[in-house]
Amino acid sequence: MSRILVLNCGSSSVKYRLYDGDQVRDKGTVERVGEPGGGPADHESAVRGIIDRLDLTGLAGVGHRVVHGGRKFSEPVLIDDAVFAAIEDLVPLAPLHNPANLAGIRVAREALPDTPQVAIFDTAFHHTLPEAVATYAIDREVAQRYGIRRYGFHGTSHAYVSRRAADLLGRPYAESNMITLHLGNGASACAVQGGRSVATSMGMSPLEGLVMGTRSGDLDPTVIFHLRREAGLGVDEIDDLLNHRSGLLGLTGVNDMREVLARRDAGDAAAALAFDVYCRRITSYVGGYYALLGRVDAVVFTAGVGEHAAPVRAASLAGLERLGIAVDPARNAGSGDRVISPDGAEVAVCVIGTDEEREIARETREVLAAAG
Repeated sequence: MSRILVLNCGSSSVKYRLYDGDQVRDKGTVERVGEPGGGPADHESAVRGIIDRLDLTGLAGVGHRVVHGGRKFSEPVLIDDAVFAAIEDLVPLAPLHNPANLAGIRVAREALPDTPQVAIFDTAFHHTLPEAVATYAIDREVAQRYGIRRYGFHGTSHAYVSRRAADLLGRPYAESNMITLHLGNGASACAVQGGRSVATSMGMSPLEGLVMGTRSGDLDPTVIFHLRREAGLGVDEIDDLLNHRSGLLGLTGVNDMREVLARRDAGDAAAALAFDVYCRRITSYVGGYYALLGRVDAVVFTAGVGEHAAPVRAASLAGLERLGIAVDPARNAGSGDRVISPDGAEVAVCVIGTDEEREIARETREVLAAAG
């Protein structure tokens, strides 16, 4: 049961890992899927090419990342026809991601018909959200009819790094309170209390919350109505604007934090403003989650920006010293998994490299073991 293939199908890429126990035997990422002049024509072609290339002798199972599990899936499940159909039914809640996930599952089931397939849901870690956190204050019957509630995303990442941080600090996971910050092109914050998600910044979709590479994050809904009435934009145009032409890209013309930092250091006013908007949004979530948790043992940064952008970490936590949160400049400038807060700090600040694929492999093994 040790040999596991993990398939992580994004909207325009496929990341794969082949694990033999804890060891990665093969890995890679197929980029620009479905893009003109790019890589494979579609996700089916990309996944088929991966499976054809790999040596899958002795494969025990395939673990698939699925972005949205709705209210139906609160934990990983073995995939059968009914599960596949249920994931299809959830496409309206994740139209950019679930179709890609389904394509990977479809091809893997066809190519490996005798190999168990397991779905790992990004939303599952957040099924522990209290109803007071998950509920939006709109007409209750409308919300129930159309599945409108906070689901949360990046669950596999928040689960992995919060557990790794507890190990790093030598603390029992079940007794630890943490604020985890997954800062990549997509970004989200999560309050983790005793290993359970009790608040998270993304909502019904990955659009809500922190400022991201191309997504706006939190926004007054009136902006949408205003753009429809005054600018004459259609629903799809507004959707594209907020998901693909906002965030850092909308503020600066680039969605890569490295380029934003370089422009800021060169005196670019737009980049400086974007950096401040980005970091202040994080600060507000950290402060709010601190109040919600009551006691915080660690603030954890992860993903591309969280792991590599020292200025973002420093600026996002600046001014929170009275809460016991501080960053040591020398430690912040280092690399690898580490504590970057000063000795004796009331709240540890950590940098932990996320590994969603390893988490998917771990959960896949657990499902296969339980299934016998």
